[in-house]
Amino acid sequence: MSNIVVLISGNGSNLQAIIDSVQNGAIDGCVSAVISNKPDVYGLERAEKAGIPAIAVDHSQFSSRSDFEQALIQTIDQYQPNLVVLAGFMRILSSEFVQHYLGTMLNIHPSLLPKYPGLNTHKRVLENGDKEHGTSVHFVTAELDGGPIIAQRSFHVTADDNEESLQKKIQQQEHKLYPEVVSWFCSGRLQFKDGKAWLDQQPVSIL
Repeated sequence: MSNIVVLISGNGSNLQAIIDSVQNGAIDGCVSAVISNKPDVYGLERAEKAGIPAIAVDHSQFSSRSDFEQALIQTIDQYQPNLVVLAGFMRILSSEFVQHYLGTMLNIHPSLLPKYPGLNTHKRVLENGDKEHGTSVHFVTAELDGGPIIAQRSFHVTADDNEESLQKKIQQQEHKLYPEVVSWFCSGRLQFKDGKAWLDQQPVSIL
């Protein structure tokens, strides 16, 4: 059974989807800790309600990013994770931090990568008149939102969509896709090899 540590910064709706999937047996693993870079966020309450250690490593209490990341690594590694899941974790991570967890850290991003890395994805989709939008799960590398893509889900953008409606549609997709990808990793189906994502012994190709 895989040990999973989830990093959050806020509400933790994707965290809840993963917790639910662990509890119903869809993920062969356990969430051994939930860590937030902000105290007093609802995601930590979600963890506590599920009986999972809920820890705040407050980035604002450190004088440098390096000091914060060292404290974060020490906290994560206490739980000996097989997998680190970024679920709305809103800190850009250094290449040193990423290297420490290379091949064992996942992120979900609200766009069809490589389109629209970074923030404000829904706004950018609307401004550019895109007909398709969606979400991507990828391995984390030093390049922001640039690691190997594992899986994507897309939907059609309608004329009456706005940022709020797009966000709701994205979240509905994320809450299904992210636990599925986590389950692939925990069951050994998903691997990071030669700088690529491999699923069922085949390199993943996102067209």
